[in-house]
Amino acid sequence: MSVPRRLLLVNGPNLNLLGVREPEIYGTSTLADVERITTDAAAARGFDVRAVQSNHEGVLIDAIHDARLDCAGIVINPGGLTHTSVVLRDALSGVALPVAEVHISDVRTREAFRQVSYVADVAAVHVVGEGVAGYATAVTRIIDVITGLADG
Repeated sequence: MSVPRRLLLVNGPNLNLLGVREPEIYGTSTLADVERITTDAAAARGFDVRAVQSNHEGVLIDAIHDARLDCAGIVINPGGLTHTSVVLRDALSGVALPVAEVHISDVRTREAFRQVSYVADVAAVHVVGEGVAGYATAVTRIIDVITGLADG
């Protein structure tokens, strides 16, 4: 059986407000820009992208569960769920797909509660503080993991 050439892009709560919400932290790019950046980076490597954004945890979990049927990996910015959601972490772990965790801002230098990630231990790739360009980095690195090109 061949590996599917599709990634699931997951954006969590409040990321639908990109471009409007706290532009001094998150910039002025929109969710549509993020989806385009991700799709373009994946296409350059022969992959396509299915994108989902929701402010509802269960919708994200259902999309992650469905990814096991036709995706080779997941690129996720869980938003605030990064710091609170054991069930989102368990969904990512449960599907056994390679995961890239992305954060637009540098959460390591922000409030103490943002420095805890429930997703970190199940992610093979971490991209933090690169702005929306970090999504392209995450795509490239997770495809390297999927195709076996990543460094040991």
